[in-house]
Amino acid sequence: MAGRGKRSSSPRGGHRYPRSARVGETLREIIAEELVRIDDDRLALVTITGIDVDDELNRAHVYFDSLAGEDGDAEIVEALNRHRVRLQGAIADQIRAKKTPILDFRPDIALRSAERIDNILREDRKRHPDRVAEMEMDGEA
Repeated sequence: MAGRGKRSSSPRGGHRYPRSARVGETLREIIAEELVRIDDDRLALVTITGIDVDDELNRAHVYFDSLAGEDGDAEIVEALNRHRVRLQGAIADQIRAKKTPILDFRPDIALRSAERIDNILREDRKRHPDRVAEMEMDGEA
């Protein structure tokens, strides 16, 4: 067919990003779906924000956030650890891999740091509207 070129920029015609990133995204989806099925009030408002998987697929750092904020982190980590075997079982059932990475749960401090920065900037704009107007006039905002 004319006009159809190769879609991949990979030298072997493979994927554009590493296997560990693809596996991480798949794990995030599986864990998020399984959390909905788990009957544990501590996990009701938890969102899986990302997963970093090592290249050998031995360990996966699962990052989460919740409406409980930092105050709820310890309880959420405890609940996630309690349900680790079930989560890893769901992963093993849904992916085709020789092994399932060990899950390690951590609060997503990068997301929270970004929220803090955004809040600081918002508060600064409220306190100094004249600066914001100047920046907009100069094309900086």
